Amino acid sequence: MNKVFVLDFGSQYTQLIARRIRELGIYAEIHPYNVALSFLKKESPQALIFSGGPQSVYEPQAPLVPPEIFSLGIPVLGICYGAQLMAHLLSGRVGRARKREYGLAELQCLDRSGLLSELQENSPVWMSHGDKIRKVPPGFIVTGITSNTEAAVIENRERQIYGVQFHPEVAHTVEGKKIFSNFLFRLVGLQPDWTMGNFIENKVREIRETVGRSKVLAALSGGVDSLVASLLIHRAIGRRLICVFVDNGLLRQRQYEKQLEIFKHRYGLKVVAVKAAPLFLAKLKGVTSPERKRKIIGRTFIEVFEEQARRFKEVEFLAQGTIYPDVIESAPVKGPSAKIKSHHNVGGLPSRLPFKLIEPLRELFKDEVRRVGLELGVEREFLDQHPFPGPGLAVRIIGEVTAERLAILRQADDILLQEVRKAGLYEKLWQAFAVLLPVRSVGVMGDERTYQQVIVLRLVQSLDGMTASWFPASADFLSRVASRIVNEVEGVNRVVYDITTKPPATIEWE
Repeated sequence: MNKVFVLDFGSQYTQLIARRIRELGIYAEIHPYNVALSFLKKESPQALIFSGGPQSVYEPQAPLVPPEIFSLGIPVLGICYGAQLMAHLLSGRVGRARKREYGLAELQCLDRSGLLSELQENSPVWMSHGDKIRKVPPGFIVTGITSNTEAAVIENRERQIYGVQFHPEVAHTVEGKKIFSNFLFRLVGLQPDWTMGNFIENKVREIRETVGRSKVLAALSGGVDSLVASLLIHRAIGRRLICVFVDNGLLRQRQYEKQLEIFKHRYGLKVVAVKAAPLFLAKLKGVTSPERKRKIIGRTFIEVFEEQARRFKEVEFLAQGTIYPDVIESAPVKGPSAKIKSHHNVGGLPSRLPFKLIEPLRELFKDEVRRVGLELGVEREFLDQHPFPGPGLAVRIIGEVTAERLAILRQADDILLQEVRKAGLYEKLWQAFAVLLPVRSVGVMGDERTYQQVIVLRLVQSLDGMTASWFPASADFLSRVASRIVNEVEGVNRVVYDITTKPPATIEWE
């Protein structure tokens, strides 16, 4: 299988680069910029892509790669900082631009026989830089310019090293996918071979080799990721997979009962149902820190799984529905990028586990997980359900988690989802949910003063969960939802609407 390595230099768009490559049918992985040359030689990727980054290549602490990387015979595409880095290391010169360039610019294509093949003569591109290439390295030609950048695209076709000053991975660069396509297929000569069918076939073989004759305990959370992971493992080892579905008291209204029925009877999984709400609530008593909540929930899940594992012989592995965004957000696996938060099934797990982990979806984005689910026979309705966090409502209750506060949030959240579906909005949204704040506000109900709790409504649109925009819900819709919540949910007298994008916010509040 062909593979491309994206070396991360701290860009906010690094994940988008990998996604765009995969959309073209080529497998892409993100690695830190300082990955060892020996690793690259051993793995032999068919191409390298250098991401953008916030620093200047001439600064003392700038992230660099050894110049020998260009002698490995691996084609390279540098983006923004990555293009400047190539110029800097290959005897060109990079300096501060007299005028910074942010936002849309018009790329003028001077040579459309290489990287810019079949592009329009003038094409909109997205710029984000304060430096520029002032001297092009020997052996390179300039094939594209903008009004502010004399070397917007540089190419050394003999050595297969290319650089673009703009960001082809973002939607604002109208012909960005064509540039990636030219690099991968026209210039490097790859053939698309990354399909979900191939992924399933390879992953099933890998699971069988890893597990041998042992048994696997799978953590079913009730969401898409854990179900797809379980079905994939079930295809590999059959009834030696034991799924544990835990009622941790942090699920949505009626979610546990409905999904337990689905898992057992629709998909034929061997499911052990565990009622553990009192245990989780006791562990969370008095805890307000979101990071502590996630870690406590992760550890408590492990305690439950350990107890269940003792009931079965030869359980050696724990399976989880971890996906690529979980890994990316939980730890700086990509180089200088910052950790955002611990996911309960990644950063929230204890350092010493009594099981070996199996995470068959670890390298997939959410849309790819859904495509695997379709291949495995999961109904579209289930796959298209909105993402639900592993720690459940615990991270949608800001502050302490109690049975009373859970009951309030469940009811408010259920009302919101009823109205979202009634308005025909569910399929248009990435997520719709309610959040309970740790503040009270003054109100008037039935001619009496009230001092009650505040619910936040969060409706967002997104393609992959890595970025998101708030949904411009109508005033009538918001009024209807707010009126129902205030009238039907005891203890709530105020409803507000979150209109923050990701970034700067995350989709969830914790």
